[in-house]
This record gives sequence, structure tokens and C-alpha cells, in this order.
Amino acid sequence: MPENRPSLHQTDAEPRDRSQTGTRFISQLTRNTFAMILAGGRGSRLHQLTEFRTKPAVPFAGKFRIIDFTLSNCVNSGIRKIGVATQYKAHSLIRHIQRGWSFLDGRFDEFIQLLPAQQQIDETQWYQGTADAVYQNLNFIHRCNPEHVLIVAGDHIYKMDYGRMLAAHVRRRADMTVACIDVPLADAREFGVMAVDDEDRVVEFVEKPQAPPAMPGNPERALASMGIYIFNTRFLIEQLERDAHTPGSSRDFGKDIIPYIVARHRVFAHRFADSCVGRDAEKPYWRDVGTIDAYWEANMDMTKVTPELDLYDKQWPIWTHQKQLPPAKFVFNDNDRRGVAMDSLISSGCIISGATVTNSMLFSSVHVHSWARVEDSVILPNVEVGRHAVLKRCVIDRQCRIPEGMVIGVNPEEDRKRFYVSPRGVTLVTATMLGQGSAWQP
Repeated sequence: MPENRPSLHQTDAEPRDRSQTGTRFISQLTRNTFAMILAGGRGSRLHQLTEFRTKPAVPFAGKFRIIDFTLSNCVNSGIRKIGVATQYKAHSLIRHIQRGWSFLDGRFDEFIQLLPAQQQIDETQWYQGTADAVYQNLNFIHRCNPEHVLIVAGDHIYKMDYGRMLAAHVRRRADMTVACIDVPLADAREFGVMAVDDEDRVVEFVEKPQAPPAMPGNPERALASMGIYIFNTRFLIEQLERDAHTPGSSRDFGKDIIPYIVARHRVFAHRFADSCVGRDAEKPYWRDVGTIDAYWEANMDMTKVTPELDLYDKQWPIWTHQKQLPPAKFVFNDNDRRGVAMDSLISSGCIISGATVTNSMLFSSVHVHSWARVEDSVILPNVEVGRHAVLKRCVIDRQCRIPEGMVIGVNPEEDRKRFYVSPRGVTLVTATMLGQGSAWQP
């Protein structure tokens, strides 16, 4: 790292050179930070919804992809040197980023660089774990020459100002900072869980423990890792190289890197409530939409009068790629058929033709024909719902053609013969299940 760069370890709580809008700031810290987004997960718990796409590429909230939230957090925080590590079923994700995220200006050293797994270290192996995904791209990080590295998963839904987390990292003179959210103790077994002292310094880190350590002063809740890490760059490189030469390591941050360094270096927890962006900091919004039930519920939440996640916040927009489509259209106003939608989000290009849509999320270019009824459902792009069809508590994948008169979501036993029905009774339908071939486009 260059020796003539001014020190960023200030005694003040916030970095210098700050320009603020509300609680948001862009500083020298964010400009000198490189973000590595890990976007190679299989997303197997989403079943056939990730048959042709990785989890970060799954559509969400009518017009976005899941990864748009992480990318928007980076850009809105002022972190505009970004690498996206891809691996499984990445075509849809790569095409989305190329089409929707090409607006950063290379003249100002801003970029989003796709980093597909290339067997750079071992010709027989792809990324072996989260730490290995970063290790295999160290040459790229060296070229960027950042002061800090932000490592973040690309498959969660939330809004967060990473600049505030960076400021806390520098103020504490930390080697590593881990973002965390408090969860019920019973749910903590699915996370990396940390024990902290009175200053939020991490004293123990356990990945998916059977007996999670409780939060200080609150025996019913635990501090769970969000998979968001900040490292001093030199320190990160040292730890990745050490781990790469450690026999038996699984090359994972949660299982190997963090437990090793907690006892030897300065590792701090950063509470998500201190940097979340939204209307309710007391109940910060963060969702892992990793199952069909969680995915359906998070989309349904968007149809509420006041959702927990505010998509209409002009100060913290969620950026994405969207096709140029005509406005949504509602036709027919007869006594026996009327095109209406209530408590729903209807995207561009949709046509509600003498049908009724309630409590539902319709992505772009969905056509619902006369006398059809759609309730409590998530309909992905380019779906056609035939006349008199009934859809209830469904997730319909893109390109599906629902035949005239078909009823889905009313009789779970019948649905299980052809479709996937989740533990909470949400029915997933894909074109393949309907016998329409793959009929899929990214």
C-alpha cells in the first residue's frame, strides 16, 4: 500500500472529508474501499426457482433482482469499486449486471467487475468457500490498491449504509469488523454467532452452534453474523494466505478465518441498527429469502399499505435494469368481468383483462385473461394466465402459460402431483412442471 496516503485512523467518530445528506455520508473511507460481493451460491433451498439461475439473480419485488439491493447499498454508500464473484448458473446474473449496472464511470475509477470462478489457483477446483473466493481474486484486489475491503453476500434483502460501518471500523482501530443482527436464540443455530464484551469486541465466534452464546444482558437473543465483513487490506491478505496454506481448512470465513483471528487480533461487532437505512431503526429490515416460504412472504410484505422495507425512498434508491415497456393496463368494466387489482404491485407491461388480482405481486409483462383470479401470489415476468384460471398462494416462474380453467393453490394434495408445495403451503410452478419445456429466458 502507498506510504504517502494520509492516515484514515482519526480520533473522531466520523471520517473527515464528509459530505452528508441526512445520516448518509460519502467520504475518503468509502472511496478507498473495494467491495467484493460473493454471488456464487446455488440457492438450493429455493428448489426449481434456481434451476436456471443463481440465488442473487432471482427476481424480487416486481422489478428487481436480489443482488440489486447489495449493489445499491455499495453505490449509495459511495463504494464504487466493486467485484462480483460468480460461480454456479451465472448467465442470468452476468447478463443482468452487464445491462443494468454499466452506468459507473471508469474515468473516476468506478467499476463493477465480474469475477467468475476460473480455477486460478488449482486447475481442478473452483471456489472452495467464501474465503477461497476472495483469495483467488487477490491479484485483482492488489491492482485496485484499496485501504479497506468490504466482503458481503449478494443474496439478502436490506438497505445499509456501509460508510457508517467503515467509520466505526476505523474509530475502533479494528483489524476486522463483522456486521451483526440480533435474532432469537432458537434461530441462531442457522448463523455464525458471536459473543462480545462490553465494547462489542468479539471474544468468540462459532459457526451454526447447537448452543449459541446469548447477547450481553439478553439471554433470549443472540448476535448473528450477517455475512458482511470489513478488513484492513494488508491484514486480509495475510490471513487469506495463511489460511490457504493451512491443511484441513474449509477456506471459509465463518468456519476458519474468523474463529482463528478472534483470539489473536482486534475483531469488533457492528450492530446493523447503527447503519441500517429505513423508517424504523428500532426494527431494522434484513431478510434471507433463501426458501420458497421466505421468498413468498418477503414479496407479500411489499403489498402492505406500509411495508417494512421502503422502496419509495428517493434518498436511497434501489437501482436495477428494466426493459422499456408500456404502462400497466386494466381493461373491461362489465358486470360479469372487470379488470381490477387491489392491494397489489403491478409492473410495467402487464395487462389485467377482465380479471381480478388481490394481494399479489406481478412482475413485468404478465397477462391475466378474463374471469381469472389471482390471490396472494407472486407472478414473475412474461407469464400468461388463461381465462377462468385460479391462482392462490403461488409463485409462478417466468414464461409459464397457465392453461384456461386451471386451479392452483386450492388443493395441496393435487398440486403436489405436479408442482412443488412448500411446508407452509406455497405452490411453486415452473414451465417445466407444466410440460412446456424449459421455456425459460434469463
